[in-house]
Amino acid sequence: MYFSKILAQTNNIFNIDFNAVIANIQAAIIPISVLLGTVLVGYIVRTIVLARIAKWSETKHLFSKKIIFIIKSPMVIWFLMLGIYLGLQTSDVPQGVINIVGKILLALGIFSITLVIVNISAAFINGHSTAIDSVMPMTSLTQNVARIIIFAIGLLVILNTLGISIGPILATLGVGGLAVALALQDTLSNVFAGFYITISRQLRIGDYVRLDSGEEGYITDITWRATQIRALPNNLILIPNEKLTKAIATNYYLPDKQMAVKVPVGVHYGSDLEKVEMVTCQVAREVMQTVQGGVPEFEPFIRFNAFADSSINFNVIMRACEFTDQYLIAHEFIKRLQKRYAAEGITIPYPIRAINYSQEKAKPE
Repeated sequence: MYFSKILAQTNNIFNIDFNAVIANIQAAIIPISVLLGTVLVGYIVRTIVLARIAKWSETKHLFSKKIIFIIKSPMVIWFLMLGIYLGLQTSDVPQGVINIVGKILLALGIFSITLVIVNISAAFINGHSTAIDSVMPMTSLTQNVARIIIFAIGLLVILNTLGISIGPILATLGVGGLAVALALQDTLSNVFAGFYITISRQLRIGDYVRLDSGEEGYITDITWRATQIRALPNNLILIPNEKLTKAIATNYYLPDKQMAVKVPVGVHYGSDLEKVEMVTCQVAREVMQTVQGGVPEFEPFIRFNAFADSSINFNVIMRACEFTDQYLIAHEFIKRLQKRYAAEGITIPYPIRAINYSQEKAKPE
């Protein structure tokens, strides 16, 4: 009674209906409690799930750290949205408002899950690119297409959840797609050419290629418009996919990375060719076994091919593990061969031109 009198006097003084305020507070306690309780449960569930994933990764060696990083924050947001919806269900808010808010929260939740799936799929592709590459080579083009497909599916699910019919939308996109295709012929030709390059596997990321136009280097990526090639001077070359499909390209990594290294050599006409062959092969064999990039099990050989103006010419055939190894192999071979020839008395002649003076002085009859 005493408290009621004080409350009535306070209402008269400040013109405030404290009874209504208290009633509003009491009405808000349950929804707020539901919201906080749902968030707390979500935090506990997240902790348990992340711990299980971390423990699972210790034996399965999966990309769990990336998964944990990806779903750590969204899980709290999901339970927060669930708590808001459950809190509204226990409140005095009109049911129509609750339905609208529920659809909005559901759409946001589906969009958030779509983002998480996109990020997890990207992490999975990057973590298992070697295994996946045997089925579908991983490039920026294929990764972006995978993301677009996932986003499109998520968008269709959101529209269907909001009660929007997707049939007319698909029909409109079909008609609009034809107009877009006509307007973007060059762009689409590069896109489809990029798919052809990727699926044919004749030019792969990491391969060293040389085009008939002179460009050469390592393929670093295949995008929707161009193929990126990193030249040996560390410059980036962008070649439109359509032009690349029409170019004559040499892939130095197919059928395998190993390649022959041919070094031309010439010796004096007075040289013992049997000795030249033996000494040259010994030096080449030493290079194969000691120089980085050489193939130790390969047996080098030489082939004489010409009686030149000042020397007998031949080619030394060695083998490199990949394209760029040939430069160091040729470098070391030339240094060691010159030193060995000097020790063995084998002469590498300078260019010589003989002039017949008597013939030049002879007068015509």
